[in-house]
Amino acid sequence: MTEKTVTDQTTFSWLASWRVYVQPASLRMLFLGFAAGLPLLLVLGTLSFRLREAGIDRSTIGYLSWVGLAYGFKWVWAPLVDRMPIPFLTHRLGRRRSWLLLAQAMVMLGLVGMALSDPSQTLGPVVWCALLVAVGSATQDIALDAFRIESAEPTQQAALAASYQTGYRLAMIWAGAGVLWVAAWVQGENASGYMHAAWQTAYLVMAASMCVGVITVLRSREPKPAELPPAKNVSEWLQGALIEPFADFLKRYKWQAALILSLIAVYRISDVVMGIMANPFYVDMGYTKAEVASVTKVYGVIMTLLGAFVGGVMAMRWGVMRILMLGALLSALSNLLFAWLAGHGHDVHALIAVISADNLASGIASAAFIAYLSSLTNIQYSATQYALLSSMMLLLPKFIAGFSGDFVNAHGYADFFNATAMLGMPVLILVALAWHFQPPPEDPGVEFNKH
Repeated sequence: MTEKTVTDQTTFSWLASWRVYVQPASLRMLFLGFAAGLPLLLVLGTLSFRLREAGIDRSTIGYLSWVGLAYGFKWVWAPLVDRMPIPFLTHRLGRRRSWLLLAQAMVMLGLVGMALSDPSQTLGPVVWCALLVAVGSATQDIALDAFRIESAEPTQQAALAASYQTGYRLAMIWAGAGVLWVAAWVQGENASGYMHAAWQTAYLVMAASMCVGVITVLRSREPKPAELPPAKNVSEWLQGALIEPFADFLKRYKWQAALILSLIAVYRISDVVMGIMANPFYVDMGYTKAEVASVTKVYGVIMTLLGAFVGGVMAMRWGVMRILMLGALLSALSNLLFAWLAGHGHDVHALIAVISADNLASGIASAAFIAYLSSLTNIQYSATQYALLSSMMLLLPKFIAGFSGDFVNAHGYADFFNATAMLGMPVLILVALAWHFQPPPEDPGVEFNKH
């Protein structure tokens, strides 16, 4: 979606812009976004809190974050999700919904396994179950991104992205604050120590929470599938499923593809790298599970809602690229607040301010970024192309994040948070270049907008 395409929508009234959020498509995306956001922290952020409480060292926690690289390689099996039917399910539910249900079942099974495993005794089962959750979650993302893109016109993608992001962020708060609150409630007065039974209950509650996504999928309609030419043989099927989606992207954007992919590869680098050490930071600063849960649950929810909805509306009114730039700047600056908190010491009021600012920045940046990625895809290859783009977003940040524990051990939290803020500076340059070199409306690179 080009800047002109978005800014031409200024004929919409502000009231009409906000009403889009109560339409059925937006509400469905809110609940499906919740199902998509729930697993992420349970295998990365919240898991790091649990592991740190269980006595696992920071370096090991950093390396275990590489489980999240499953999200970075989801483009490998995205063509299967895009084209391959699932026996029995696809005939009854359709291509997108059948894959969504299969992926959600994998996530729920993995979360139950993580609940039953005790990392203080052995890490192996926790890691394997976390990997199952990550693969299932990544598969769900592939199918859901295609479902979202195929469910509405291009002019509505920013609103659907905001609704999706709101559900996603609410789920992350439930998987972050909610799981801590449940664990603290089960543990009772001794909430500052490690208790396997408390974490076991919390993860079982999270597994049950995935039913939100399951029910939504079952009550949703399958979007009209894109017309795909029948394949005469296996070679032709592989050509259409594996090669053509990538070739189409390069053909449409030509030399600009390198610039676009570079921007996507680093846009969320500040948030992703910093996020791995956020929960160990809270533990080491002396914050209890109940304190972190209370602050994140109340202030995180409010600021996430505000950031996602405002980001979506601003993107529709003023253009995706402007808000993409604003989100990149705010994301980097919010990390400096964590550096300040590291020197300030244990202070719940300061934690409220820092978490509020971080959630606001992340909500704005994510809403704009999802809309931007959606605008780059050709609906004929929506699942594969979106998986490629969103995978690019995670590969480099997740790899670097694996060394975050070593960096904190060597230099401390304050220097770590300052360094993650500096990682965001090249992003501003790449946003400016991508904005300047956008293809004009008549260019084939905006083919998505014709569907």
